[in-house]
Amino acid sequence: PKFLERVPTPAADCSMSVRVAVRCRPFNEREVQLGAECVVSMQGNTTVLHDDKEGRPFTFDHSFWSHSRDDDNFASQEYVYECLGPQILDDVFAGYNSCLFAYGQTGSGKSYSMIGYGEEVGMIPRLCEDLFRRVRSIEAQKSGDGTSSWTTKVEVSYMEIYLERVRDLLAPSSDAAGYLRVREHVKSGPYVEGLSAHPVSNFDMVAALMDEGNKSRTVRSTSMNDVSSRSHAIFQIVFTQTQLQQRRGQTIKAERVSKLSLVDLAGSERSGAINAGKGDRMKEGNVINKSLSTLGKVISTLAERGKSAKKQHVPYRDSVLTWLLKESLGGNSKTIMLAAISPAHVNFDETLSTL
Repeated sequence: PKFLERVPTPAADCSMSVRVAVRCRPFNEREVQLGAECVVSMQGNTTVLHDDKEGRPFTFDHSFWSHSRDDDNFASQEYVYECLGPQILDDVFAGYNSCLFAYGQTGSGKSYSMIGYGEEVGMIPRLCEDLFRRVRSIEAQKSGDGTSSWTTKVEVSYMEIYLERVRDLLAPSSDAAGYLRVREHVKSGPYVEGLSAHPVSNFDMVAALMDEGNKSRTVRSTSMNDVSSRSHAIFQIVFTQTQLQQRRGQTIKAERVSKLSLVDLAGSERSGAINAGKGDRMKEGNVINKSLSTLGKVISTLAERGKSAKKQHVPYRDSVLTWLLKESLGGNSKTIMLAAISPAHVNFDETLSTL
């Protein structure tokens, strides 16, 4: 296909509760060895998947072309963040719960987009660094105009969901018998009992905790990816803003609490295609696909509820992932799904399924 120059991306409707972006990665080593052909092209917000007959267009809020750095429309880590990150933080500071998902087949570049490698840091580190940069800027501004009664508190947690069980990635001493239970509070909603929360005051503290958690995450080798994430990883930030206000001669403390959930999902796949003869991998794949299917149903139902006056049941409890993220998906929340796809013809079916 012919790759067109980048068309300026129209501003996405930030009032929408759910927004979707797609990112296409370069060929990996396996695809190069197979002599893979590129079957994906992008123009503006439209992603086109090419088959033998004709192209199939899909339109999203954003389409990011990261296949080749030589292309004029190449989307770098920084460009992807500038399109998505500032709005996420605007929502968090405004008091909304926010959620960012990375979705796609095994080896499609989800972890690269969310976490990054080396100097090419992903969405999570950039969001955390920008969060503290904004806090310092607002504190300096309020200190300068004499309204320094505004304070903040930031706490982070890092967990993984493996085979529908929750494990604290920042407490790696927990063994198989130490999986944590998900419970539901009457007011605050679902939570993980016993999950550690770590107060942080700068980005370096966040980066250290993130590195510690990544080392504990469950990964396995499959025929499509030597280091495949076999669990859903959730990096959660609880951001509390406190403001002292004068009302009728009294000083009142007002609190605004926002929860930012950054989720690197396990890879979706056709189990038979990559797990043939591997019983454990087959079981993992089935559980992963079931939870991802539930996530799709939940987001689809929420989108339909926004268009229809008829109240529909949202199947949060069908999966630990969706139940745990109930408060970040529905109600007072903003959700972005970043779908990662392969450009290779050998992954046509998986790419089509993702789109």
